[in-house]
Amino acid sequence: MHVMGGCTRCILDPSSPIPYSLSPLYSYSCALFCITDNAQLLWNQTVPHSFRRDGGCTPSCFIQDLRSLITDRFHYNLSVSSTAPANRRELLACATDSGTRLDRFVAAHCPELSRTRVQELIDSGNVLIDGSAAKKGAAKLRGGEKITVEVTERPAIVAAAEAIPLDVLYEDDDVIAINKAAGMTVHAGAGNISGTLVNALLGRGQSLSQSGDPLRPGIVHRLDKETSGVILVAKNDAAHAKLGEAFRQRAIKKTYIALVQGVLGEKSGRIELAIGRDPIHRTRMTTQRKSWHGEAIANPREARTDWKALAKIDSTTLVEVQLHTGRTHQIRVHFSALKHPVVGDTLYGAASELRIGKLSLPPLGRNFLHAAKLGFAQPRSGAWIEVRAVLPGELRDYLQKLCDAAGEPQSRIDAALAGYL
Repeated sequence: MHVMGGCTRCILDPSSPIPYSLSPLYSYSCALFCITDNAQLLWNQTVPHSFRRDGGCTPSCFIQDLRSLITDRFHYNLSVSSTAPANRRELLACATDSGTRLDRFVAAHCPELSRTRVQELIDSGNVLIDGSAAKKGAAKLRGGEKITVEVTERPAIVAAAEAIPLDVLYEDDDVIAINKAAGMTVHAGAGNISGTLVNALLGRGQSLSQSGDPLRPGIVHRLDKETSGVILVAKNDAAHAKLGEAFRQRAIKKTYIALVQGVLGEKSGRIELAIGRDPIHRTRMTTQRKSWHGEAIANPREARTDWKALAKIDSTTLVEVQLHTGRTHQIRVHFSALKHPVVGDTLYGAASELRIGKLSLPPLGRNFLHAAKLGFAQPRSGAWIEVRAVLPGELRDYLQKLCDAAGEPQSRIDAALAGYL
């Protein structure tokens, strides 16, 4: 029996004297709306008089039982067919899903799949809309579509050699220091298996430590994809162990150059805010003060960032940053918590285009964050070594545009960056 309710409908099993088996064709919210909207009609047309008279069934308990049944039977947008293979998800978009992006819809209703994994499945033709392969994750749903997701196994990820040029800053028998370009990922991972620093190191026939993750040979610390600058790599297990301990003991000196939005009120400062995974946006980290609705962050870890203002350029501040701990996205999270996000870092609240007066600068295309200097004790001899990476051309060019827009002399900024250019 079909019962119309608002913009949706539910389908009841006609073989049951009381419709206690609901066909899972529509979403949980749609079904509950339909029941509420058609309570008396459902009672009149589906409950036999004998049940009303002898079974003690009243309209209110009937609707309550039916709502409980739906709650038990439905997860939000339950799979269309319970007989589908384990690797297949069949979903039906409700009218209330109209305008929702396909990738977000699938990720929301298949919580075991990340957005990255959903995009991979779409790209490989394993997500169908009404039987046809979806072309892109950004496609907007209209409502009423049948979405089929074939969950295939990912091919095994391996660290493979690739011929990728590298800018070597320092090298000896135990370590190699690379000037990593912005846009390069340090090692392979889900959805990113080539073009990494590890691929490039292996491509040059580089011997690397093997004591850690097989996808991360030689890697003792990391830089974010859109952060450039010095990264240190261990060539052997002994060096890896020594450097790893030095990082844990905070005996390695890490200096960054960053441009942040807004004018910092002091000449220098220290940020000590614990950092953990954002409970809402899982791709981000956060501090407790920035956590959504005050919800506790997962596994917060202490973090310390010291900074010194080098120059103020209109509504931005150029800073030198000393990193005393190495939490994920630490500098970006800490300055965002101060409401001074790193220029270009839209993930943490920066503007996509910086405005100087009435002018808008072109998007930087990366974060204005550069690992400019790294000091460490050579693992074998103990000699102190300091490696520097000059500010990349795209960041120098951006500073020039910023100075031009603000009417500032470039020479003043060059003087402030002495030693980093």
